[in-house]
Amino acid sequence: MDYAREPDRNGRGRGTVAEQTTSSIVIAAGPAAVMHVISDFEAYPSWAQGVKKAEPREPGPGGRAEQVYFELDASPIKDAYTLRYDWHGDDSVSWTLVEGKMLKAMDGAYELDDRDGGTEVTYRLAVDISIPMIGMLRRKAEKVIIDTALKGLKKRVESLS
Repeated sequence: MDYAREPDRNGRGRGTVAEQTTSSIVIAAGPAAVMHVISDFEAYPSWAQGVKKAEPREPGPGGRAEQVYFELDASPIKDAYTLRYDWHGDDSVSWTLVEGKMLKAMDGAYELDDRDGGTEVTYRLAVDISIPMIGMLRRKAEKVIIDTALKGLKKRVESLS
């Protein structure tokens, strides 16, 4: 995946997200069940920590949303933003920031790998926010976001299976 952005008028990468944080978890369900939960945005506030609202704005292929508006309150980030999704069946989904207040860039993906009796889910995330934050702290925040999201996803999918 290429997360680079177009250069700004000074030739610098505008909103460039160079480094990403990655983590994986195995869920005791098939890829279709996992992707069903990932694509059910309206249910996010009930299981995704910090998500106060998730509202599909543009439908996409196969009934899965192409753009989704979120309201997030997950310290230190409190924001309202819209993401654009690119679905690849039940194998993967990637997203990129369309607009946000505090977020300057957010690029991520869920990649699903069918395993015996379950699905390995890999979450990749790169975030850039408008307030200054050194790289080490940003990556730590990304890691907390990813680990919390994966644990919530696992709990939600397995509770529905």
